[in-house]
Amino acid sequence: MESQNLADFPRPVHHRIPNFKGSYLACQNIKDLDVFARTQEVKVDPDKPLEGVRLLALQNKKTLLVPTPRLRTGLFNKITPPPGATKDILRKCATSQGVRNYSVPIGLDSRVLVDLVVVGSVAVSEKGWRIGKGEGYADLEYAMMVSMGAVSKETPVVTIVHDCQVVDIPEELLEEHDITVDYILTPTRVIATGCERPKPMGITWSKISWEMMEKIPILRRLHAREQQAGKDVTLQGEHRHPPEPGWQQTLPPSAGRRPQDTPGPEANSMEAACGSPRGEGAPLAADVYVGNLPRDARVSDLKRALRELGSMPLQLTWEGRRHRAFLRYQNSAAAQQAVSCLQGLCLGTDTLRVALARQQRDK
Repeated sequence: MESQNLADFPRPVHHRIPNFKGSYLACQNIKDLDVFARTQEVKVDPDKPLEGVRLLALQNKKTLLVPTPRLRTGLFNKITPPPGATKDILRKCATSQGVRNYSVPIGLDSRVLVDLVVVGSVAVSEKGWRIGKGEGYADLEYAMMVSMGAVSKETPVVTIVHDCQVVDIPEELLEEHDITVDYILTPTRVIATGCERPKPMGITWSKISWEMMEKIPILRRLHAREQQAGKDVTLQGEHRHPPEPGWQQTLPPSAGRRPQDTPGPEANSMEAACGSPRGEGAPLAADVYVGNLPRDARVSDLKRALRELGSMPLQLTWEGRRHRAFLRYQNSAAAQQAVSCLQGLCLGTDTLRVALARQQRDK
């Protein structure tokens, strides 16, 4: 695509879903699909060549959901143009800048029912087999939507590519977690693949590494949910259960006093159901600072998020008026694990600040 000057901004197109000349024309073909006409909620990846589909979705007053880049802060953002938005504003909403400036995060508990999925591709075959950048995010996003109940096996998947990206793909390259596509749109063609290969039925936890779990907070929440539901959530390279204590649903009781800088008349100290502090005889206890709590946040909101992430502390000290809380864990390793686990956690629309309490006092 680069050598034949088929690529378009941003260039070079290596190591990304490539944009191409004629991508807007290819996007227009989606208007000819009945599945697009019927859809109410459409999930479109944030890739540049899909910008035209995002614009069409907004112009047709459909609910537009865009995954957060690399899933760092959640799964979806819902694009919400301002009232009376002009065509120029809608075009801006369809860009990566619009995703940042005109969107609200959609939480795991939100009732989302996606009617149509649009993904980018590096290569795709007429049989509906797809290759992405190789990082697995599109496959993981789809699997997470299945786990949330947001899509079903009947939900159609569309990809938009240049004609030169339609190639033969050997079946042995496909794995059970790879997403397939039902329609391929190019500047000159609309291809109905008739693909009968089953789509992923959920997250294949054995393909998920601890490194990926640490990078994607919402993945940790889904892991905790499915673990509580009794499903097999054994991770890559793991034999039974996560060895790190910070990932456990419950922690053994340990001690301690409240953090030195937490007391206040409004502080409300609560002990987690998993244990009671033993008093002053446990020097290994460590505290985690949680800041930037929303004004309307309740302690139950934080406890629910901690429970879903599998990071329940021994003790929780709530200081709502100061928009902060402190979490007590049985040792510094558990506290550090909790800090890693909680990075990127959101309550409402606010991303919480999480750090070891000692580090926060130093700051």
